[in-house]
Amino acid sequence: MDGVTDAPFRHIVAKYGKPDLFFTEFTSVEGICAGAIKPLNAFIYGENERPIVAQLFGSTPECFYKAFFVAAEHGFDGIDINMGCPSKNITIKGSGAGLIKTPQLAVQIIKECQRAALDFAGGKTFRDVDLPDTTVNYLKHNRAKPAETKLLPVSVKTRLGYHTNIVKDWIGLLLEQKPAAITVHGRTYKQMYSGAADWESIALAAKLAAGSGIPIIGNGDIRSAAQAHEYSKTYGTNGVLIGRAALGKPWIFNAKQTTDPPVAEIFKITLEHALLQEKLLPEIPFLHMRKHLAWYCRGFPDASEVRQQLMRANSSADVKRILTATKIK
Repeated sequence: MDGVTDAPFRHIVAKYGKPDLFFTEFTSVEGICAGAIKPLNAFIYGENERPIVAQLFGSTPECFYKAFFVAAEHGFDGIDINMGCPSKNITIKGSGAGLIKTPQLAVQIIKECQRAALDFAGGKTFRDVDLPDTTVNYLKHNRAKPAETKLLPVSVKTRLGYHTNIVKDWIGLLLEQKPAAITVHGRTYKQMYSGAADWESIALAAKLAAGSGIPIIGNGDIRSAAQAHEYSKTYGTNGVLIGRAALGKPWIFNAKQTTDPPVAEIFKITLEHALLQEKLLPEIPFLHMRKHLAWYCRGFPDASEVRQQLMRANSSADVKRILTATKIK
């Protein structure tokens, strides 16, 4: 979830909900290979977020190989290849869900990441893969310590198909590559996020993977931890991924938190999130925080009025002033 599941957001979720596994925002492998530094903000994380997996996207196998070392050097617990993003800006370049249309390229990308995983575990480092000087210098000066040399799992996140549902053939092909896990969103690229997620097709993916030792994680329209557990059991998945339902509800992963907290507590979390935005991503304009402020302001009296005020906030100080002045009913 580009521009959403960043370090401040994940820190808040880890504190108030803590799922079993985190994924970062996705990061362009071509951008990394071009020496861009800004995309590496996606690799900022805290120890309270472990286990955490770095998510990569792109369409160039060689860049996936090189970018793997950059992500691995940050000490992540795994690497995930995004083959499911439906954004036109991504798919038009053959990345994200666009890779479903080019299955052999998708296979090659998985193999390059798996090769990089073996090479990293064997002692090869980012210094050995011909990265741009800007990237090398960034890694030299921004790592707390060298990453532990180990074999990192390579997983895949994808959809049921591109124009049509081809889950049997597509997931079958992915399973042949023996990824560490496959997350299946229950819609095709063409559907984007419209209609209901097809959990029967996700169940088919789980049946195809039975006996392979490859976990299938279902995704789509999950709105609570209780529903996640129910669907995982009903449709035979090894887990469930929650995305959009966590926006403004970082406590959603906590199975014991069956209702939203009191408004005063939500305000406290909102301000805490705003402060983290400034602390962890000081170079990012505060306006990027406003979408989170809007998501927090739902479902209570006068939420619309408070939300309108927060949409003009330019700092955590503004957020504090607005929330402090709001009379909770």
